[in-house]
Amino acid sequence: MNSKKLFHELVKGIAIDDTQDEIRSMVYLLLDHFLSISRTDVFAEKEIELTPSTEDRIGDAIRRINTGEPVQYVLGETEFYGRKFMVNPSVLIPRPETEELVRLVIDYIKLHEEKQVRILDIGTGSGCIPVTLGLEIPHAEVIATDVSSDALKVASENARRLNVNVEFIEHDILSDDPPRRDLLVVVSNPPYISVKEKSTMKDNVLLFEPHQALFVKGDDPLLFYETIAEKACQMLQSNGLLAVEISEHRGTDVMSLFKKWGYSEVELVKDLFGKDRIIRGIRP
Repeated sequence: MNSKKLFHELVKGIAIDDTQDEIRSMVYLLLDHFLSISRTDVFAEKEIELTPSTEDRIGDAIRRINTGEPVQYVLGETEFYGRKFMVNPSVLIPRPETEELVRLVIDYIKLHEEKQVRILDIGTGSGCIPVTLGLEIPHAEVIATDVSSDALKVASENARRLNVNVEFIEHDILSDDPPRRDLLVVVSNPPYISVKEKSTMKDNVLLFEPHQALFVKGDDPLLFYETIAEKACQMLQSNGLLAVEISEHRGTDVMSLFKKWGYSEVELVKDLFGKDRIIRGIRP
């Protein structure tokens, strides 16, 4: 079968409220996953052999996508920082913005190579942050925590598949004592959505991604930032970095929290789309 013809047929088969560009991107993921067909192959109209078994699997994937299920959960994997990570509904799907958080941490560590590099990721989910940091900074000691044992299973499997050593700990940052001290970096992409904001969210996120990783308890969207800023004071060594991903609407509030807890060089970093996305600060 002609791969370009198959591509257009699959695009027509997806009936969801997304842009055509987003739908086409999903189909490219399907073709790569099930048939190892790239975008270049489609443009070149490469001939492929489509077996009944593979056709059934692609058809099942499209049926799931048409229910609103994210394509990453359908395929069981997604790309982050140029690597494939396993994902399932126990963990949030890694976003491109989080890659910018990872780059910020890497850049900071490169300026402090003379120090022992010990990193803690709080609320690790799929493990995309600590696994990537462990691979990009091989001499670092990397620790990651999450309150969810199911999430930690996914994160541990990603570390195993990508052959990197990360210590995973089941831990609740809101109630447990700090898990480590004398750290060079504390990094986190914590829950920051209040329950009253549910109505503004897309169904494919609200219905399929884990609420524990999305929503704060009660109605305080700054709950995790307050706790992390406070406890990171105890965990970081002098001149250590605290870096967190934020909602685009919380930049000023989170910056104020960092300053309240005595962090210096507090900075708001925008993402590639110009949205407030990361707050960084240095423990004196």
